[in-house]
Amino acid sequence: MARRIDDGPRPKHAQLSDALSELATRDLGPGTAIPSERELMATYDVSRDTVRKAINGLVADGLLQRIQGKGTFVARPRVESHLHLASFSEDMRRRGLTPSTRLMRVDEERPPADVVKSLRLGARGTAWRIDRVRLADGQPMAIEQGWYPCKLLPGLDTADLTGSLYTLFADQYGLVIDAAEQTLWGEAAEGATARRLEAPVHTPLLVFRRVSSAAGRPVEHVVSRYRGDRYQVHMSLGATPGATGKTSTTRRDRSS
Repeated sequence: MARRIDDGPRPKHAQLSDALSELATRDLGPGTAIPSERELMATYDVSRDTVRKAINGLVADGLLQRIQGKGTFVARPRVESHLHLASFSEDMRRRGLTPSTRLMRVDEERPPADVVKSLRLGARGTAWRIDRVRLADGQPMAIEQGWYPCKLLPGLDTADLTGSLYTLFADQYGLVIDAAEQTLWGEAAEGATARRLEAPVHTPLLVFRRVSSAAGRPVEHVVSRYRGDRYQVHMSLGATPGATGKTSTTRRDRSS
């Protein structure tokens, strides 16, 4: 029986929002389509404007997700994570998810100037460019473009690059990643990035740029773009600049 929407003190769109929240969490579950706007109008005897206000609010809250050309679906829960030097693969497994990787590109190149500087490549140094899509339980979570010094990592292009690079660096090269500097900003998914992440255009992205090192030697410069509808960040901050705070994330952080 559909919940009754009446002319009481609460706006109709707020009442409908409560009804849709209950429907999504109790009866439907992640990835399931909700009824169409027309069906909701008929079921609850409300206007299209009321339906759209209710849905827009739940999309903004992250409970629902619109997929262009397909409809509105119950969103999959975001993955909670901690910002620490663990690999994507390790972090996903700790959360009961199965990590996997689509390797898109491996080339030896002269990187852009900012990468040359961060990796201390000098006037002629080159780096491996590695582009990957990272998945959790088969769902694209992030797309990465990483740079790794060829001199430090000879033959990296022949290694298995579908798992944790940090484990590979430690096991095959004796390079244990022990520090990193990371910067975060936001973008919207466009073009090839949206397609590779299987995300609607304009899906919000959390973008991390990380420069990682082993015993003071820069080993990695990577930019990771995480789907903002599947990953979130929580940080505990100190009162003074430079204070170390415990930081947690909703899986949008690990690059390797």
